[in-house]
Amino acid sequence: MLFPAPWHRGVPCWPLMQHNELLNTLPDFIALVRRDGVLLSRAGGSGLEGLRSATDDKDQPLDAVWPQELATLIRQLVRRSIAARTASEAKFHHHGVAYEVRATAQGPDRAVCVIRRALSTTMPTGGAPAGDTQSWRLERRDFKRQFKDSISLAVLRERPAAVAAIYVDGVSDVARIVDAEFAAKILSAAIARLAPDSTQSPGAEIRWYLGQLGGSLIAIVLESCDRERIDALVACFCQSLREPVARNDATFHLVAWAGVAILGQDATSPRLLLEHARSAANEARRVGTGAVQFFSDTMKLRALARLDIAHELRLAISNRGIRLRYVGRHDLASGRVVAAVGYLQWQDAFRGEVRAAEFVKVAETTGLARALSRAALERLGEDYASLRSRYGAEARISFGPLRHHVLHDQFLDDITDFLKTGTVPAAQFELRIGERFLATCDSHVLRSIAGLGVHLIVEDVGYGMSSLELMARAPIDGLQLGLSWITNVRRDPIARKLCHAAFSMAAALGLTSIAKGIDDREQRDVLLALGCGEGLGNLYGALENGIVESAAAS
Repeated sequence: MLFPAPWHRGVPCWPLMQHNELLNTLPDFIALVRRDGVLLSRAGGSGLEGLRSATDDKDQPLDAVWPQELATLIRQLVRRSIAARTASEAKFHHHGVAYEVRATAQGPDRAVCVIRRALSTTMPTGGAPAGDTQSWRLERRDFKRQFKDSISLAVLRERPAAVAAIYVDGVSDVARIVDAEFAAKILSAAIARLAPDSTQSPGAEIRWYLGQLGGSLIAIVLESCDRERIDALVACFCQSLREPVARNDATFHLVAWAGVAILGQDATSPRLLLEHARSAANEARRVGTGAVQFFSDTMKLRALARLDIAHELRLAISNRGIRLRYVGRHDLASGRVVAAVGYLQWQDAFRGEVRAAEFVKVAETTGLARALSRAALERLGEDYASLRSRYGAEARISFGPLRHHVLHDQFLDDITDFLKTGTVPAAQFELRIGERFLATCDSHVLRSIAGLGVHLIVEDVGYGMSSLELMARAPIDGLQLGLSWITNVRRDPIARKLCHAAFSMAAALGLTSIAKGIDDREQRDVLLALGCGEGLGNLYGALENGIVESAAAS
């Protein structure tokens, strides 16, 4: 296989065969042609109808191999590229199909010719083309196709290209509070402000187009590798997205986090380029400064660190290093403990205490979720005797299994096997399941677990998309409201109304209402007056400093 020489202006050239994900857009034909028009060698040709070369066409004049018009065009391009020491390009039509041909000099007397089907890659700059005001904004399917074509041409023509990924926080909140369609309109209104003719930035002359790839993810393809210009333009996009959006006498505030990956420097395929841009956007969200983040090797190292955590977590699970931290949940009226709520805890010998938010996410992305939940259930059984002797037989023990475990097809078997051990009576066992997972759980599984006598609590109510009918029909015993509602119940009238409505709904359905995050007596009194039954938080503290060791561990 022959490859074009590197571009002489400093932009790297990538070998074609390294781009496995671009196979559909690789050249239909590559040929090495001498200055006098003799075909020295060739490869491919299957995609060019009527131009397929015979096995003995080497060292033959182009006129004897291809039609006269094409042979003349290629010969002119070869001579031009050799004379100018740079690439020459042209287009031609054959059998009604448009093709592009590019000749790149290979020394003083020959050139490599690349022939491929022509691709459409219109990228607006400074304003949308006349009659095509939305060409800068593509639908998801069109964007993916255009993105692949743009990166293919950038590789073949050795042009600069980059992709920016922008996460827009706040859209999902609108979807939860109002509805998904209204949230889509809010984001659409924000994106409309990014039109080329409305963008004023030092980098606004860069050719670009965008597509919405998810509910809150925007991807922008830019024809540049100049970091300063890209940073200026993408920062301008983010600033525009952060401007308030007014709809139906209400104002909505969105937050944008942006990351950029550059073709050739960070990746050489569309998939990796977009993946690295998303990693950079996640880094921007983690840093929280609002600055545009460019992908770097440090982010690669962070990904490797997550793999190390996964390996160490697997060892901790097998070596029984996973423990539970218990927090008391109290009856708001009497103050008595009604449940010991268990949360995962991992104390690593070298890392110290690893945050649950960190290792739980690793477990769910590496297939360890079920093993981690089962290890926690074992620990919970060991701790029950100590908890019962301290707080009485009426106090339940509560655990929230990981999402991937709840959705696992053997979740019911795992719960059944745990109860068969007899360490925790079913009547004293409580499972907490997030509202957003309630709709995806198998209703048969939930009914079977409830049939065993286990208490089911739906937590983080108000953040999911479950219907009232589903809540009413599900075999659940309680509702635990989302933390932000409880935190703002005193100073935010809307939060207070929502809490009152949720508590009233729970009472109407015959469910226990639970509040998490009660910090002081005033907050408790407000929640009690609104109809809340049980709660936990800093007001009550943790049981035994938050940790109860099992008899086996002592």
